[in-house]
Amino acid sequence: MELLTKLSNAHGVSGSEDSIAAIVKRELRRYVDEISEDRMGNIIAVKKGGKFRVMLAAHADEIGLMVKSIDEKGFIRFVALGGWFAPTLYNQRVILHGTKGRVTGVLGGKPPHKMDEEERKKGVKIEDMFIDVGARSREEAVELGISVGTPITIDRQVATLANGRITGKAFDNRVGVALLIKTMQQVKSPHTLYAVFTVQEEVGLKGAKTSAYTINPDCAIATDVTIPGDHPGIDQKDVPVEMGKGPIITIADASGRGLIASRPMVRWLADTAESCSIPVQFEVGSGGTTDATAIHLERGGIPSTTLSIASRYIHSPVEVVDISDIENGVRLLVEALRTKPGF
Repeated sequence: MELLTKLSNAHGVSGSEDSIAAIVKRELRRYVDEISEDRMGNIIAVKKGGKFRVMLAAHADEIGLMVKSIDEKGFIRFVALGGWFAPTLYNQRVILHGTKGRVTGVLGGKPPHKMDEEERKKGVKIEDMFIDVGARSREEAVELGISVGTPITIDRQVATLANGRITGKAFDNRVGVALLIKTMQQVKSPHTLYAVFTVQEEVGLKGAKTSAYTINPDCAIATDVTIPGDHPGIDQKDVPVEMGKGPIITIADASGRGLIASRPMVRWLADTAESCSIPVQFEVGSGGTTDATAIHLERGGIPSTTLSIASRYIHSPVEVVDISDIENGVRLLVEALRTKPGF
C-alpha cells in the first residue's frame, strides 16, 4: 500500500513520466544487475540469468492533459492525453507542471445554471472546457511558468476504503508498476528478466513497441488493470471478473483486435496458480488493450499475455483496487518465473 500510494500520488502523463522513473530507479537499484533508460524514456531493469529472456512490462504513464493555448485573459485551453470521459473532467482541480514548478488550476466550463435544456442533455465537451489558474492575463500565466506544451495532471491523493481497498488517481497503471517492482524485489529466477516500465502506453502503446524490438525476448507478460463487473451500472455477464478474487490472466482483449494471448503463456500462469493455490481469474474482454498487444507483434511474434488487477472506475481520479489482488499477482509472477512456459 505504501508503494502504490507513492506511485499514485506522483505525476506522470504520457511523455512526461520522469517522476515515476525516479521512483522505479530508487526502488529497484539494490535488487537488479542493471538499470537504464532508453531513448524513448522506458526504464529497463535487468536481472541476469540464463539464455531464456522474459520481458515484464508495466506502463508508467497516466492519462492527463497538455496546454494548447492561453487566451488574453489568462484562461488555458488544452488537449486530452489519453481516453477521458468528459463528465469526469468537468470541475476537477488540476496541477500544471510548469517551468517554475507546480501551478494549481481548476477546470471550468459554461455554468449549468446558464445552460438551456438541450445543452444540459449534451453536457460540456472537453473542447469547451478551460483551466483557470487565477491569472488575469496571458502574461501573468506565462510568468507562472505555463506555456504551450505544459503537461497537466489531476490533483488527487490516495485514500483508504474498507476491507483492504484503496482509491486514487492513475491506478491505471501505477498498480501494474507496483506489482512489477515488488516482483523484481522478490523474484529468484533462472532466466534473464527484463522489467520494462514503458512510456506513452495511453497514447498508442509506444514504449512497449520500441523496447520489445530492442530486447527481443522469448516471451512477455504485461501487468496492467482491467474493469470488473462487480458494481452497479455494469453486468457481470458482460464482465465476469471481480475485485478481491485474485489477479486476472488475459486470454483475449478488445474482442481479439488487441491481444489474443499465447496459449502456452496462459497455461504457464494458470498451472502455476493451481500448483501454488493462488486465486486467479480469466478474461476474454471486449474493451481496451495493453502493452502486450504491441509486444506480441514485434520480431516475428513474441508469445505474450497480460496479468491484470481489477480496478473500478478506471480513467478517473477515484479508481479503486483491492490490495490482496496485487499481493497475489506478485506471488503468481514470483512463482511462475521459477519455471518457464511450455513452448
